[in-house]
Formats: sequence, C-alpha cells, structure tokens
Amino acid sequence: MVESIARVRHIRVTPTKARRVVNMIRGKQAAEALAILKFAPQGASEPVYKLVASAIANARVKADATSSYLDEQDLFVSAAFVDEGTTLKRFQPRAQGRAFQILKRTSHITIVLATPDEPVLAAKATKPAAKAGKK
Repeated sequence: MVESIARVRHIRVTPTKARRVVNMIRGKQAAEALAILKFAPQGASEPVYKLVASAIANARVKADATSSYLDEQDLFVSAAFVDEGTTLKRFQPRAQGRAFQILKRTSHITIVLATPDEPVLAAKATKPAAKAGKK
C-alpha cells in the first residue's frame, strides 16, 4: 500500500470555503478528483487541484524510491481536511475616526492519497462470514 501526503500551509483561502471544495473530493479516485476540481466554480478549487496533483507526484516518487509498482488509477483520496491557519488582522477607516477590523483568514489544507490494500479488504470480507457462522 502506497500512501502519500501533500500539504499547503498559510494559504489565503478561508477554511469554510476550502472545506466546501475538499468535501467534494473526499473518498474519490485521484483522477476523478482532478476532473471535479478542474471544472468546479469555487475559487479554492485551483489550490486544491494543485495539491492533489502534488500528492500524485509524491506517490510516484515514493513508489520509485521503494522500487514498488504504482498504478496511478488505483490512488484514491483516503483523507482530506482543512485546518484554520493564522488570521491576518487589518483595519479599515470608518466614520467619525473609528476603525473597523478586517479578519483575513488563512488555511492549512492536507490531502492524503492511498492505494487500496487488498489483503485488508479480503480479511474484512472473511470476518463477517466467520461471525455469522458463530451465531
């Protein structure tokens, strides 16, 4: 099983908007996720697209380093999450000498790609049958 991680930190996208995009691709095949992100109208889809492409490249490099076979069509998004980064605080002048605070939020986006683990899937398939036989 090959697993690769790609992260981007302090990206100027609000975490709530980035989570909307990341929720669309969670659990999908990597190639399908790239196709979804390519045509998604949200602004956060471009950095997430680059991040998924980077995770695919990381998986390729990791497989070459361990001399193992990697079929990129087998990769799927096993985990994808968005954490809140630092908040940049800016001020805008308002009426009567007041100042209005503007919060420019940042995000930390993490994408984990993995190949399905066949022995684990086979073991899961046999366990429910064994439990059914005991009852």
